Amino acid sequence: MYKRILCTLDGSPLSEQALPHAKAMAKAFDATLILLRVVEIPPLPVLPELAPVEIELLPQLQEEAQKYIQGKVDELRKEGYTAEGDVVEGRSAEAIADYAGDHNIDLIVMATHGRSGLSRWAFGSVAERVLRLASCPVLLVRARNP
Repeated sequence: MYKRILCTLDGSPLSEQALPHAKAMAKAFDATLILLRVVEIPPLPVLPELAPVEIELLPQLQEEAQKYIQGKVDELRKEGYTAEGDVVEGRSAEAIADYAGDHNIDLIVMATHGRSGLSRWAFGSVAERVLRLASCPVLLVRARNP
């Protein structure tokens, strides 16, 4: 049923709470586990003179994201999983949904940070947007602060 499972990670311990669920699904269905991290493109700065600084930071953010994902992929492979990793740029929800559609993903597994009230209004819910945009099933894991 599920041959390609996408697990989204943003580098936070909260997002990593989705990984055990993704691993269980991959094991149950003998599926390939694909780890994805989205590097958010910074919005245009309020002060135009800051734009070059933000653009200069993008390669560093991409490199850090790639190292993080590759480390997680290496761990999974040592545990016996068939695993791949990727890093893309863009707005998180749209990038995740587009990646899933473009890479024949059968299931997306991701943690929801559980924001509510003002913080949800201010930051939005990436998980909710992925749920609406994705063309495949989405398994949301409620992340808990340790």
